[in-house]
Amino acid sequence: MSDAPILDVSKLTVTRRGTKVLRGLTWRVQPGEMWTILGPNGSGKTSLLNCLTGFLTPSSGQVAVLGETYGESDWIGLRRRIGIVSSSLQQMVDEDEPALNVIGSGLSGQINYWGRLSRVEAEAARRMAKRVRCAAVLERPWAVLSQGERQRVLIGRALLAHPALLILDEPCAGLDPLARQRFLEFVQQLATARRGPALVLVTHHLEEIPPACTHVLALRGGRAVAQGPRDRVLAASVLGKVFGAEVRNDWRPGAVFAARL
Repeated sequence: MSDAPILDVSKLTVTRRGTKVLRGLTWRVQPGEMWTILGPNGSGKTSLLNCLTGFLTPSSGQVAVLGETYGESDWIGLRRRIGIVSSSLQQMVDEDEPALNVIGSGLSGQINYWGRLSRVEAEAARRMAKRVRCAAVLERPWAVLSQGERQRVLIGRALLAHPALLILDEPCAGLDPLARQRFLEFVQQLATARRGPALVLVTHHLEEIPPACTHVLALRGGRAVAQGPRDRVLAASVLGKVFGAEVRNDWRPGAVFAARL
């Protein structure tokens, strides 16, 4: 395993329409770590992700992903090494697209395949579907899949290209409580799998942080309120600063909850 950081962000600032949405953020993810990016809406999480994937140009600072530096490397090629699962992807999939094709499209980086998978591609997609436990829905069109099924299909799509980094952006949005619990159990398994990709989870729900998470980056107003080992950052005193309210922690097996005082 390389000793180079998975992510290396230095003094990152993003200004949009005169407003600073990220303010001098410095953050590093080392191999073997699983990070959660935590923060309320408007904290800068989406802007940070867009910088990491090359869809947003920083106003200043430096971003390096998998040893490649933004502005000095082929960012389009680099994106093929980064898997991302987000609600924005769900909205881009054609309603008639079969789940098998959605997974298979991960080999080419397309969203909708617009063609027939080769036998080799289809076999690879079916093997991946078994791995992410969505083999039963492969022939169904996207329109009839549940939210949980869609998330598994998109993870299968992301993993099919063997990414070095997998980013899960608010992956539980829209899931009912049972589906969310099952999905988080799957994320835990994915995070602890041997030879799996480096994993970054983005959320504003504490209870969605899996036990496998080792570190947390807590954002508010475009700044890092705290970053480091999970238990230190999830202290009630820190969370109060992140969410702008006095809170108490309720630690439960496999999850942490916060309640306002």
